[in-house]
Amino acid sequence: LRPVSRREKILFPMVTAGIIALLVPSVIPLMGMFMLGNLMKESGVVSRLTETAQGSLMNIVTIFLGVSVGATMYADKFLSWKPLLIFGLGLLDFAVCTAGGILTVKIMNLFLKEKINPLIGSAGVSAVPMAARVSQIEGMREDKTNFLLMHAMGPNLAGVIGSAAAAGMFIAMFK
Repeated sequence: LRPVSRREKILFPMVTAGIIALLVPSVIPLMGMFMLGNLMKESGVVSRLTETAQGSLMNIVTIFLGVSVGATMYADKFLSWKPLLIFGLGLLDFAVCTAGGILTVKIMNLFLKEKINPLIGSAGVSAVPMAARVSQIEGMREDKTNFLLMHAMGPNLAGVIGSAAAAGMFIAMFK
């Protein structure tokens, strides 16, 4: 892996947030917070805030989110065909995206001098960090010298950014 400079680590969230704000303004609250957390961590200036955001605050927000969603959910509405259809479409989406990522890398490898492991493409879904971990585990199952985790995190986070941008576009279209 190429070493990433401190300047690149700090500029990445700022440039990414700026581009997303220009292209998909409706998603900037979500992606802005994602990039702010990245900037806080990489800058090293606000270490206490970074530790709190990664630890106790994340746990508290997760609990509140789970309780609030659970409290507003009714069994007769949840156990109908619409949520089950959405769940099924989500599973289909993950399968298609995983297969599409693998096929994309295989097609890219036809034109590249230095080949890429197709399992890297399978990590391009927004299931962080599980998709990258699955790529790592499957790669090591085939060859014990495969260490794909850090390489797979790139497309994994790109999947998160792409999913948020797509969600923002849908929000803007249906308003």
